[in-house]
Amino acid sequence: MSAAEGPLVVGVDTSTQSTKALVVDASTGQVVASGQAPHSVTSGAGRESDPRQWWDALCAALRQCGDAAHEAAAVSIGGQQHGLVTLDEHGEPVRPALLWNDVRSAPQARRLVEELGGPKAWAERTGSVPGASFTVTKWAWLAEHEPEAVRATRAVRLPHDYLTERLTGQGTTDRGDASGTGWWASGTEAYDEQTLAHIGLDPALLPRVVRPGEVAGTVRDSHDLPFSKGTLVAPGTGDNAAAALGLGLRPGTPVLSLGTSGTVYAVSRHRPTDPTGTVAGFADARGDWLPLACTLNCTLAVDRVAALLGLDREAVEPGGSVTLLPYLDGERTPNLPHASGLLHGLRHDTTAGQLLQAAYDGAVHALLGALDLVLDEDADRGTPLLLIGGGARGTAWQQTVRRLSGRPVQVPEARELVALGAAAQAAGLLTGEDAAAVARRWNTAAGPVLEAVERDSATLDRITGVLSDAAPLLERDPNTQ
Repeated sequence: MSAAEGPLVVGVDTSTQSTKALVVDASTGQVVASGQAPHSVTSGAGRESDPRQWWDALCAALRQCGDAAHEAAAVSIGGQQHGLVTLDEHGEPVRPALLWNDVRSAPQARRLVEELGGPKAWAERTGSVPGASFTVTKWAWLAEHEPEAVRATRAVRLPHDYLTERLTGQGTTDRGDASGTGWWASGTEAYDEQTLAHIGLDPALLPRVVRPGEVAGTVRDSHDLPFSKGTLVAPGTGDNAAAALGLGLRPGTPVLSLGTSGTVYAVSRHRPTDPTGTVAGFADARGDWLPLACTLNCTLAVDRVAALLGLDREAVEPGGSVTLLPYLDGERTPNLPHASGLLHGLRHDTTAGQLLQAAYDGAVHALLGALDLVLDEDADRGTPLLLIGGGARGTAWQQTVRRLSGRPVQVPEARELVALGAAAQAAGLLTGEDAAAVARRWNTAAGPVLEAVERDSATLDRITGVLSDAAPLLERDPNTQ
């Protein structure tokens, strides 16, 4: 380990498939140690994980960091959003967590929207119109399908809350992650009593919402982590809010994140209320807002298409008029929870590389459709689009985003931005700085800028037309036929 100039902090990213930990020099932003360990997700109709796997993965990742983790003065957890963690009286999981990409609660989502005033009322009250990804719909699904699990539940947590509580012994969350539940009201910044009463969830089961910059607790004695007792624990936040911190994001700069899911978001000073449900009106981890649109199908869906074709993920070819909507897991943007992948325009001369390019185009089309909606009206459309996530360094992804957006694209050199954002939050506890200012001091957004090219409007219009024409088929629930 190289010598550090300032105190060390730990930032954690507990994502869908793995947990990553970074030990960072709070003074310079230098990563002095890192670790990573996987966890599993069920396949089939549901998407579930045992929360205890997240804890085991965190322990394993921190062990890989060695003595540096033990020397850390503060720690923060960034985690996948929306997941429903139900705990019994001993703090043990009642059942596996229902993850963000489990869309079995689509019927409950529709009913909740109708029963509590419709889309406009939901947007005004909570900032978002809940879809099947939101935690509130998962609780409603659980109450309907597994009432015995609901009766056994003594605490309800989000993924990052679960790990933070294992560290401190206290049930806490933050405004950023809470805003993705559907039962936190963005207008009052408090749990919404009407929603909780309607779904039969006792607010006493929910964690305390810790304010930005507040200490959530300290590391307790009874655990097996290589942290010193009394190490400060920051509030943590959801993965997108953590990545926004990790970039030191200012209002008006758009971000497109390419991961298991795809997201597009920007920091705003204005509370979002989109009644169409396309934009989720999330809070950020600082006190501003993070209007965000999310797709369920991004890098994994495109990689699956590449595997089916027997191609490397970069083996794209231009040309052709084939359209591929890679909605392999249903879709959230557009809101088509029952959709599957759709191929249109296949010809004798269509090549496998053109099919793969069509998968990239279909995935990026869904994200760019929401780009203007997450930006404030006065935002400068010439500001480079920050491209992050696992796919951001792929040439095919970069060129597809560039061609379909018509914007300059900047690819930050810093990796693991969720964990870096969590580390910046932890550093802010020690220095008294705003966490985004810490990240800007670390220069985390620095990276090459790809100049803008002419927007490929013809491809965008073709995909939009196919999507419109196929809507009745994509909306059909195969279980009700």
